[in-house]
Amino acid sequence: MHLIKKPSLSFWQIFNMNVGFLGIQFSFGLQQTAINPVFLFLGASEDMLPILNIAGPVTGLVIQPIIGAISDKTWSPRFGRRKPFFLIGAIIGSLCLFAFPLSPALWFAVGLLWILDVGNNMAMEPYRAFVGDKLPEKQLSLGYQMQSLFVGAGIVLANASIFLFQDWFGGGDVADVAGSIPKWLYYSFFIGAFLSVATILWSVLKTPEIPPTENEMREIKEHNALSFVQRFNMPFVEISKAIKEMPPFMWKLSVVYLFQWYALFVYWQFITPLFMHTMGFDLSEAAAQSAKMSTTYNISTMVVALALVPLVLKIGSKKVYAASLLGTGLALFAIPYISDPIYVLLPMVFFGIGWAAMMGIPYTMVSKIVPQDRRGVYMGILNMMIVIPMGIETLTFGPIFKSLLGGNAVNAILFAGVFFVLAAVFSLRLNVKGEKEEKMG
Repeated sequence: MHLIKKPSLSFWQIFNMNVGFLGIQFSFGLQQTAINPVFLFLGASEDMLPILNIAGPVTGLVIQPIIGAISDKTWSPRFGRRKPFFLIGAIIGSLCLFAFPLSPALWFAVGLLWILDVGNNMAMEPYRAFVGDKLPEKQLSLGYQMQSLFVGAGIVLANASIFLFQDWFGGGDVADVAGSIPKWLYYSFFIGAFLSVATILWSVLKTPEIPPTENEMREIKEHNALSFVQRFNMPFVEISKAIKEMPPFMWKLSVVYLFQWYALFVYWQFITPLFMHTMGFDLSEAAAQSAKMSTTYNISTMVVALALVPLVLKIGSKKVYAASLLGTGLALFAIPYISDPIYVLLPMVFFGIGWAAMMGIPYTMVSKIVPQDRRGVYMGILNMMIVIPMGIETLTFGPIFKSLLGGNAVNAILFAGVFFVLAAVFSLRLNVKGEKEEKMG
């Protein structure tokens, strides 16, 4: 491992460094809350939703580790190491967000989702590594929890825009027309297209990257001297090597992620259909209610994200993580049995605490134990641990929902709650051994 002494950054420097996550997560918020309703508006059936979301797992599995490995071997005195990748990704995402509500048919929207996911994944992974590159170990927790804050803020803005625009511009009558996307949904996507680029530019212009060490620069030059075929193959070689040498802690974390992310994908896909069953809402009303749910839990995330930093230091990252996952599971057990659209928002406070932990704590732990010069590829591998469960969910949950759960969205949400409880149980395995491995790293 090539060590480099990193200066401590001020609170506002860390803030500016993470502003770009606002735009990325606005886009992600639309994927959570608006894209599945768009598919339903364009004629998809509920049991089709998992397979229609296969783009996220596939592109995440392919794009993030490859971009991470490439960025590890990249340096430009003018543009830096990570910033060119998340700027290009933001531009791709912006163009797709602008076009998405104009989709004339289901196949067009599904195709755009694939391209949007490529852009978002291209931006996401180098951004995770960017924070680890810049911060000394003592500030990693603050850096990644600041990302959690912007994760919450971006998704809050995305989802608030959905139900506010529906309230301001109406949409119930349009939503009843088969194959039609309500006009009130357009504005959220247009705002996301602007924020995707604008916030990334803020961070790019405000935050210089740390130049590579002499050893890292030598490795980059040696890499650039290789033939095109060798350079093309190198990311795959790096990914394979990194997986073989992956710290035991990450293997344990992968088990937690299997249940955690499978459950999250189920929730995002079936929370809108749930309200059509439990509250008798039409599709527009259900989409607006699910946006309110997401807004509530992401406000909770914003409030508690930085508060988790001293709590983690006091009682340990893994205990906080396990408790947060358990609280998320309990929230999902409660939601299907609350028929009031206001009271059903209360469990989302616990969901938001869990989301804050999920978006910060694992990245802090992993960033401490992986080599500086391979942080990009390992952050990409960490994302593989996210998208593989999502991929499994998209391929398996449609038949499970239809055959085993009776095609009932209530049962789908309860199923997700069980998986969160299992994730909490497996995260307890990280406690003692995981902390020892972190210290060894």
